[in-house]
This record gives sequence, structure tokens and C-alpha cells, in this order.
Amino acid sequence: MMVTRKNPITSALYLILNFFCVSAIYLLLRAQFIAIIQVLVYAGAIMVLFLFVIMLLNLHDESKLSEKITYKKLSAILISLLLFSVLAITVYFSYMNKYREIHSSAETIGTIEVIGNELYTTFSFPFELVSFVLLAAIVGAIVLAKKKFD
Repeated sequence: MMVTRKNPITSALYLILNFFCVSAIYLLLRAQFIAIIQVLVYAGAIMVLFLFVIMLLNLHDESKLSEKITYKKLSAILISLLLFSVLAITVYFSYMNKYREIHSSAETIGTIEVIGNELYTTFSFPFELVSFVLLAAIVGAIVLAKKKFD
């Protein structure tokens, strides 16, 4: 739906809906942290930026677009059908293999508990280093903003 809309605002809103659907897929895969980051970063921050850019642009020339079916549209449809069929065949054959063994550790990848354990045990020093760098950036931004207003 996002690609077929002429109005860029509705296209951006459909893109937000697409990001929420991707987040739901991550939740179905039991990757809660990645799903939350997907919503916060993409559906939140990036889409607000897209909407501001769209509102600031002069988009009155969209009525000049033609609705003719050209070879580009036909080739895009054929490539889409080809990619969808490859995806469907891959999913079909992956479920046909009954003897594929899933390790128990693979089910916990991407959960908040595992990511938290790794951040506070294995990667504790880089995590603290990044927190001090972010703290220095915030303090620097406050100092620069305060100098402008004084």
C-alpha cells in the first residue's frame, strides 16, 4: 500500500504500519528487544523525520505523474512474483524437513534477558564507556545551548 499511494503523507503512514508489522514479526520470533527498538527507532524517530521533510518540501508536481502501464511496472510485477515464489518455496521446504533440530539456545536469542546479561557481564566495560560518552555529549550540548542564550 505504501508504494501505490500518490500522497506522500499517506505513504509515510503506511510505512509506519509496515514498521509495526515488522515489529509484530519480531515478537512472534520471541525477540522482544528487537521489536521494541524497531518501534522506537524506525516507527518513532525516523518516521517523524520523514514526515517533517515531506511537509517542508513542495510536492505540488505529483499530478503530472502518468498512470500508463509501462515496461518498468510490468517488470517490477514480474520480479515481485518471482521473489515471492522463491520465498514461498523456501518456506515450504524448510517446514518439510522434519528432522531439523532447533537448539534450546536459539530460542533465547534476542530476548531482553539475554541481552541484559551480556551487556552487564561480558560487555560491562564497553557499556559503561558508551554511557560516559553519551553523558559527555549531553553535557556538551547543554553547555553549548546555554552559551547561545547568554
